[in-house]
Amino acid sequence: MLIIYLLLSAGIIALDQWFKWWIVNQYSFGESQTIIPNVLSLTHIRNTGGAFSLFEGQQVFFILITVVAIVAVMYYLVKHLNGSKWLTLGLSFFLAGAIGNFIDRFRLGYVVDMFRLDFINFPIFNIADMSLVVGVIMIFIYILLDERDKKNG
Repeated sequence: MLIIYLLLSAGIIALDQWFKWWIVNQYSFGESQTIIPNVLSLTHIRNTGGAFSLFEGQQVFFILITVVAIVAVMYYLVKHLNGSKWLTLGLSFFLAGAIGNFIDRFRLGYVVDMFRLDFINFPIFNIADMSLVVGVIMIFIYILLDERDKKNG
């Protein structure tokens, strides 16, 4: 069963890397194109920081923390093969996002971002970022529901 979750992660990583490759080859750095007026644009940028550009230029830190996170998630997935499907799915999304951005940081020294929400002031992001957020939300929901079940059980 673990192979299904790892294949999901691999598929997300492949989609993320393909889309980043496409953006780099189709758009000049800083170039933007509206996809849905006042909602979504594609903008080719390079992010040397983390979420919201925090810790810009700290590539070694991001590479090390990502390696630790990947090892921890893989260890957990292997150790708890029959654990919660919800948690395992969340960890698979998290793993895909972490690896997708890790590849950029290791290979390029920055992360390629491209999705810009035009209706709010929000950082530009990529597929790996979306995968990380979905994974964290799923893990958070699992923790909340698990705690609720422990209190009610």
